[in-house]
Amino acid sequence: MKAEDLKDLDIQELLGKLQELDFENVGGWPAAAKIGAAIIVFAVVVGLGYMFSITDLNNQRDRAQNTENTLMQQLEQKAHRAHHLDQYRAQLVEMEETFGSLLQQLPRETEVPGLLEDITHTGLGSGLEFDRIELAAETEREFYAELPIQITVRGDYHGFGAFVSGVAGLPRIVTLHDFTIVPAQQGSGERLLRMNVTAKTYRYASSPPPAPAPRANQRRRR
Repeated sequence: MKAEDLKDLDIQELLGKLQELDFENVGGWPAAAKIGAAIIVFAVVVGLGYMFSITDLNNQRDRAQNTENTLMQQLEQKAHRAHHLDQYRAQLVEMEETFGSLLQQLPRETEVPGLLEDITHTGLGSGLEFDRIELAAETEREFYAELPIQITVRGDYHGFGAFVSGVAGLPRIVTLHDFTIVPAQQGSGERLLRMNVTAKTYRYASSPPPAPAPRANQRRRR
C-alpha cells in the first residue's frame, strides 16, 4: 500500500482493512500493519514498564532525597554545636558563677525579728491595722530555705497598695503571695477591708536554720 493510497482511504475503509487482517497469520500482514502493531506493542511495554518499575524507582529516589536532606540538617546542627562547644561551656561556667553569686547574696540567717519589725512599720505607715502577723514552718529547698509569714491587716485599697509597695522596697528579699481581700466587720462605722496575705522571706541554705522566733500577734494602728 502506497502513501497515495493511504491519503485516499477514509476511516471506514481503514477499519474495514483492519478487520480483514488475519491475526492467526501475522506474517502475512502488509508491512504498514506490521510496523503499526510493533509500535503499539512497544508503547504498551514501555507504559507498563514505567508504571511498575520507573515509578517505584522514582519513589525510592524521593525517599532517599528526603532522608538525605534530614541527615544534612542534623549534620549541620551538630557541626554548629561542635563548633561553638567551647563557647557554650564558657557560658555555662559564667552562669554557674552568677548563680552562685546571687545565692551568696541571700542572708545566711532569716533575721526574723528585724524583718517583722520592718513589715509592721511599713503597714502602720500605710494606715493599716494588724490583726495577725505570725511565722509558719520554714521550707527547705535545694539551694535556699523560705520562711512564710502569715499577715492579716485591715484598711482600704489605698493603704493596701502602699503596704505592698513598701514591702517590695524593703532591703531584705520579701515576696507576697495568696492575697485575699474581704469586707471587715463594721465596728467603728468605718468601711474597712481585711486582707490576708502570705509574705515569704529567704535565706541561703548552707547554714542550719536559726531557732524560730515566738509568734507575734499585734493589734496596732498609727
